[in-house]
Amino acid sequence: MLPAPERVVTFRPRTVLTVAGLLLGLAIALWVIWVARRVLIWTLIALFLALALSPAVDALQRRGLRRRGAAAAVVYLVALLVLAGLLALFIPTLVQQVEDLVQATPGYVRDLTGGRGPLGFLQTKYHVVDRVQAAVNANGSGGSRILGGASTALDVTRSVVTFVAGVVTIAFMTFFMLLEGPSWVERFYGLLPEDARPRLRGIAHEIQRTVGGYVTGNLLISLIAGLATTVVLFALGVPFAVALGLLVAVLDLIPLAGATLGAIVVTLVALTQSLTDAIVVLAFFIIYQQLENHLLQPLVYGRTVELSPLAILISVLIGAEVAGVVGALCAIPVAGTIQILLVDWQRHRSAREQVARDGEGGATALSPPNVVAP
Repeated sequence: MLPAPERVVTFRPRTVLTVAGLLLGLAIALWVIWVARRVLIWTLIALFLALALSPAVDALQRRGLRRRGAAAAVVYLVALLVLAGLLALFIPTLVQQVEDLVQATPGYVRDLTGGRGPLGFLQTKYHVVDRVQAAVNANGSGGSRILGGASTALDVTRSVVTFVAGVVTIAFMTFFMLLEGPSWVERFYGLLPEDARPRLRGIAHEIQRTVGGYVTGNLLISLIAGLATTVVLFALGVPFAVALGLLVAVLDLIPLAGATLGAIVVTLVALTQSLTDAIVVLAFFIIYQQLENHLLQPLVYGRTVELSPLAILISVLIGAEVAGVVGALCAIPVAGTIQILLVDWQRHRSAREQVARDGEGGATALSPPNVVAP
């Protein structure tokens, strides 16, 4: 029996060069994305904010303010005035309470270290302070601590400057997206085949509705959470009510885990007052979370984001792993967008298969019947 001939697979030089070029281009694109990741995150945040404000701009244009620039400027200025009003209302009290909190922190630390006060059990039973001190000592001593402190101060300064630059950049990018976004979209549609434009317009409308509804709803729900927390803390006489309410509002922006983190922090602060206040605050957060999950979110979100809790959890975890807090904030809109694309692809695939089956059925009906000879 003769041995089977060996199969030799050959590639043309042009194919090898094409594959190598594609891999090189992909590597360069990934490198650029990694280097510019901060700018890309700012762009994504500005895009979400623009999608949230765009319905208001469209409504102004339908009501008589035809020029896109004028409508965008009005909506943008109203949003800035509302934000400035909220800041002017809360900033003085917030600054005072944050200053009081900073001054009171050493006393809390002394009580905790000595095992006194409502939080003293953390040291007497669990030795939290000893473990923290051991971890700090393990990181270095002497000159390394001084250098570490200087490095930490430099990092904090750099983070503050980056944050301010990011806020200013996002503000300008949001306005320009409101102003020029529709024209850019129309130019993109002009590059596509005419028969594909209606489908893509429908997809873009669904994405805008989903992302805009989620961003607006999330901001509104976070505002409600912060105000409700502030009112409850004021009623109980818990210190730093405005600062803690703002903290809850910011943390509530993070899906799933944010509200829980806020509840833990506020409950611990209430525990420094009395056990009764802590129990009341904890009960408030439990009741409020039920109302938010079963009443506020369905009313505010409506049908904009139709994702299961498991899909939300997975998307938030992936987003947090990829881009931290910003990734967790953007995870649900991105997941909703992916779901819209998948549903549209499945719908059109089913339509094509149905057309193919109808065509086969019509061809069978039109074919002459077989005549069987007697």
